[in-house]
Amino acid sequence: MRKIFFIISAFVLITGIVELTAQDKAHKIDEFIQKMVEYNSFTGSALAADNREIIFQKGYSFANREWNIPNDIDTKFRLGSITKQFTAAIILKLREEGKLKLEDKITDHIPYYRKDTGEIVSIHQLLIHTSGIPSYTSHPDFFGKDSKKDYNVEEFVKQYCMGDFDFEPGTDWAYNNSGYYLLGVIIEEITGMTYAEALQHYILDPLEMNETGFDKFEEIIPNRADGYSKLFLQFTNAAYINMELPYAAGSMYSTVGDLFKWDQALYEPGLLSQESLDLFFTPHVEAMGGHYGYGWSISEKDIDGDGEVEKIISHGGGINGFNTLISRIPEKGQLIVLLNNAGGAPLGFMSNQIYNILNGLDFDYPKKGISLALYEKYVDEGIDEALNYYSKLKESDQLDLFYRDRAEFNSLGYYLIESKNNISAALKVFELNMNEYPDWYNAYDSYAEALMKMGNNEKAIEYYKKSVDMNPGNQNGIDKLKKLGVEYKKEFVVSEGILNEYVGKYELAPNFILTVRHEAGQLYVQATGQPEFSVYPSDESNFYYTVVDAQIKFGRNEEGEVNNLTLYQGGREISGKKIE
Repeated sequence: MRKIFFIISAFVLITGIVELTAQDKAHKIDEFIQKMVEYNSFTGSALAADNREIIFQKGYSFANREWNIPNDIDTKFRLGSITKQFTAAIILKLREEGKLKLEDKITDHIPYYRKDTGEIVSIHQLLIHTSGIPSYTSHPDFFGKDSKKDYNVEEFVKQYCMGDFDFEPGTDWAYNNSGYYLLGVIIEEITGMTYAEALQHYILDPLEMNETGFDKFEEIIPNRADGYSKLFLQFTNAAYINMELPYAAGSMYSTVGDLFKWDQALYEPGLLSQESLDLFFTPHVEAMGGHYGYGWSISEKDIDGDGEVEKIISHGGGINGFNTLISRIPEKGQLIVLLNNAGGAPLGFMSNQIYNILNGLDFDYPKKGISLALYEKYVDEGIDEALNYYSKLKESDQLDLFYRDRAEFNSLGYYLIESKNNISAALKVFELNMNEYPDWYNAYDSYAEALMKMGNNEKAIEYYKKSVDMNPGNQNGIDKLKKLGVEYKKEFVVSEGILNEYVGKYELAPNFILTVRHEAGQLYVQATGQPEFSVYPSDESNFYYTVVDAQIKFGRNEEGEVNNLTLYQGGREISGKKIE
């Protein structure tokens, strides 16, 4: 079963040294990104600035794989949630013009919005994700079917942005695309313009950001990159989404160069007044292990180890086939822009290493994936020699020279099936994965699938049952067993009292928190910047997701109090303390 979903991208690393000159920094950044490309981990455009000067910008791999058109510095990428900071800036411009107040409520500007909730939620709360309104991206129908439909703005608000509160406004924080959608509607209601027109009028034209705009599928947009999904070495076109639906929360496109113009406009008053700039970058609310401003995440870090803490102002974005990042350290005049058009690139890891390069520190190269090394051996010498090569590496303690990931092993197996039509080779890869990761249910599921494809149904049933025993939420295994004539399901019930003990927030990394809540016998978990999902027990302390390939385990201290959580995903174990 393939379920590829990254909550945290992590690399095992090796170290390199950088020099201090701008030219050498640029060379090191290029060398670093070339390794990411070589290992199939980045495809897009990148820019780095130091002391407010661009020292590096370049495109990598392809904007269009059907015509082999390369990415370049003028390639236009969908930005996803980077759009939010532009929406916030327009709101601040309207405040400067006296057309709204941050204390205004939704119903002050959207006449058709429901009164009972709209008279409570303020614009300020929409800007900082404390409104309590459910996010439309958390709705179970949105990505499955409705993201492809046509809605006008009012229809979409009534369908997706007027739900009952998840929490009382101002009492909690939850990343919320509906909130920024509503800010776009408020902009339209006040200005009489469409959101795209207001964006052009208030920001893009004044800054001469001529390569930036509101993405519409039907329009011809020169140099627009296509978005792709990736399975090991295989790229496919990303699933279609109606780009007018992300709207003020995520519908923009831009280039690395135009985002540098945007960055430069935020250093001093001009586009925005000093008061607006202060509001823009004020850490209004604790969130994601740091704080949230207006459309920006704000954290602090001693970048160069000199004892002085710098403020890092950043935001990422993700939308079908794309993931993006803009990150600024204003005190140093540093900017990193990473725009990727194959989804899922580890942009946080990349930006951290590029900051290290900019500041003359040790930095980490990515390691070559062991699954890629095995595939290269398979191409040259066949699957048996590839597996023999793995055994020799393991016997000589050399596996640590490679990046290892159980999900990548799985991807290699499916790639051998789908691209090479070699089920027997895939079966051996799945068997290796099962032996190396015996506690991972999906390894057994994939092995069973390969057995089923080879017609060995009896053995497939055996391994599907093992998979479901390990993860009772493995619906794929349950469905396949049913197809094989076996009704099989395992359930476990945890008491309400124990579920209540698990409720809280767990910090797994800076700027990354899992929020756990309990309602009517069901546990829900929401990761920073992602939808909320139900999790189900396999025993009293272990829970599994059904929509993503991940499990969580709650831990207790010596007094028996729940004080930590471990996330198992993508071959990684990531632990975090309970912070509230």
